[in-house]
Amino acid sequence: MLPIAAVAEERPQEPPAKTAEAKPAIERLDGSRYKLGEITFDQKSREIRFPAKVNMTEGLLEYLVVHSRGKVHESLFSTEVSPTKLNVVFTLLRYPASKELYATDSPVDHEAGTKFPNVAADVKAGARVDIKVEWSDGTGKTRAVPVNEWIAHAVTEKQMPSGPWVYGGSEISNNRYQAEATGDVVAIFLSSSAILNYPGKDNNDDEAWLPFPKRVPAIGTPVVLIITPNQSPKPVATP
Repeated sequence: MLPIAAVAEERPQEPPAKTAEAKPAIERLDGSRYKLGEITFDQKSREIRFPAKVNMTEGLLEYLVVHSRGKVHESLFSTEVSPTKLNVVFTLLRYPASKELYATDSPVDHEAGTKFPNVAADVKAGARVDIKVEWSDGTGKTRAVPVNEWIAHAVTEKQMPSGPWVYGGSEISNNRYQAEATGDVVAIFLSSSAILNYPGKDNNDDEAWLPFPKRVPAIGTPVVLIITPNQSPKPVATP
């Protein structure tokens, strides 16, 4: 695979418009940092950052992030970032896609014997990422916390357990990239269309999760979602 700098430099250029100079899709910012659309990423740390906004402060959650044209009625955040471009960044940073959560049978029901792909341990480990949310708290200070802290269990009312999310990369169906087609970016309730999924307990229950009361700021609050390689010594086991 070519270095990211080479990808940016060697990407074929379309003829420039008469009124504007053509620019490569991937821009180098400084050092090891690059930009693709509104997504910034670091080749060395493998950190990915993209803008979103608070979409819900109450109601059942099935998604952490969706595109603004997706299932916004059940997602904590919405974003204008292209799911396709986001997946390109994951690929450039060499995150391995683990399909461990993508059931080969339907419906998703572990207890009923639904089959799941066997995935090598190193792929599972490499596919696990941490997600933080960064925002201005209204006092001029920028804060960042694990996004799990903004999600509560509907029954126990406890915070979602800390732990990683799993990069699966979505899938192709009917010659369409499903994350782009559906707008599913990060799912809490398992979705093979989503780029990332929550692997923890109750990820097959669509009535399990809510925005954490008084922790989530007002709808429309701008945030930045930060994705980094998981730092836990052991990954969360698949339920």
